Amino acid sequence: MTRCTFEGYLWLIFVDLMMRLGSICILHRFVRNYQTRIQLGGSPRSSAVLCRAMDFACAFYPTRVLCLQRSTATSLMLRRHGWHAQVVIGATTIPFKSHAWVEVNGAVVSDKPYMRDMYQVLDLL
Repeated sequence: MTRCTFEGYLWLIFVDLMMRLGSICILHRFVRNYQTRIQLGGSPRSSAVLCRAMDFACAFYPTRVLCLQRSTATSLMLRRHGWHAQVVIGATTIPFKSHAWVEVNGAVVSDKPYMRDMYQVLDLL
């Protein structure tokens, strides 16, 4: 678990730097083009273990981690471990709220399972 937590922490740093130094467009393009790695041999880590590791990484991150940064880092880590993960960005109109979460094969893995019922999906990365 500690190795996955450290990897999650590194993904958080990477996404944070991309958002601060680059632009959201560059990050959007990077995430959209980042391919899922094919796992050859060995036992792949479960998506639940990887999401839990990201929870720990967020707890130790020095600044507040917002849902877009967390979801982006989580999806990149999941893809690196062979999971076809998508960042889903949704919003409500009254009151206006937006949120991002991660899905694997259409199932929410990084948040509550009813996110699609609460938010209108705006984009999938």
